Amino acid sequence: MILPGSTLGLLGGGQLGRMFCSAARSMGYDVVVLDPDPLSPAAHFATEHICADFNDRRALELLATRCAAVTTEFENPPAESLAWLAERIPVRPGANAVAIAQDRVREKTFFAENGFPVGPFAIIQSSADIDAARRAIQFPAILKTARFGYDGKGQARVANAAAAQQTFQSLRGVPCVLEQLLPLKLEVSVVLARGQDGAIATFPVSENQHQDGILDVSIAPARIAAPLAKQAQNIAAKLAKKLDYCGVLAVEFFVVNDEFGQEKLIINEIAPRPHNSGHYTIDACLTSQFEQQVRALCALPLGPTEQHTPAVMVNLLGDVWKNNLLAAEKILQSANVKLHLYGKREARPGRKMGHYTVLDVDVDGALQCALETKRRLV
Repeated sequence: MILPGSTLGLLGGGQLGRMFCSAARSMGYDVVVLDPDPLSPAAHFATEHICADFNDRRALELLATRCAAVTTEFENPPAESLAWLAERIPVRPGANAVAIAQDRVREKTFFAENGFPVGPFAIIQSSADIDAARRAIQFPAILKTARFGYDGKGQARVANAAAAQQTFQSLRGVPCVLEQLLPLKLEVSVVLARGQDGAIATFPVSENQHQDGILDVSIAPARIAAPLAKQAQNIAAKLAKKLDYCGVLAVEFFVVNDEFGQEKLIINEIAPRPHNSGHYTIDACLTSQFEQQVRALCALPLGPTEQHTPAVMVNLLGDVWKNNLLAAEKILQSANVKLHLYGKREARPGRKMGHYTVLDVDVDGALQCALETKRRLV
């Protein structure tokens, strides 16, 4: 075990890293953040900030020298940097799992080859692949870049093969995945932690609502049947085991109806880090996803994941955060609202500036308060 008093390394300095730093430092660890942004949100809470590129060998050497173990807070750190660090100190999650999660081609292929439920898709490497894809999927569909797609970026709905060709060209012909558009009932996600010893601790399933490709509202526990929630947790746990994963992992699912009208789960994607839909765990669970990330990284026993209070989380984007003092005042009018801000100086449309979580005796009451608070911000 890596005990408190040790120094932990973090690749990435965004808001997830900020919350990791908060949890780690509360537990008695120092944290060194490597991130090229001099205004990194995580740097405010870290012990030290190495302001350098993720491929900077000297910066990686500093991290390896000063830290007992390293983790990441975003899905796109260079896998080669993780592999280089792993030759010197523990890196959790490992480079292979991260490399699969950060590339949709590898990710979808991994799901399909290992028998996990995945919707119809086709790999698009060239224009010719789009014509061939019509044998595997039906339109309308969604064309997604294989790399660097997040919060709705790098993807577009296409009505037919001609539109897919045009969109593929507009994306400059980078490798893509073409996914058949599914008749969604709702979207849910599972956040879990898997320790070095293989132990798995799964948080309650979250029900997610998106707007313009960005998570808007998360409801926990999800308003789905208990057997379906258990199935989602079991699939996520099997996936983590198959990846030989160590750390916090998020698995996003679509809920659709099968040919008999029964609800079934389709995996959308995975995230090799804490997840936006797991932020409710900070206020509503016995252990937060960020404390769990520290525990998994340090080979400590995983914490209990029971949810003690129903919760609804709402993202705060730059669109409503132009006058932050006024917005904060409107949010904090309700006593059962917990406000979390990320320390970002510039509010831009679509940029996550923070979130708030509403706690109540039942999900319906929490959702009503969350939506009333949201309306006050418009």
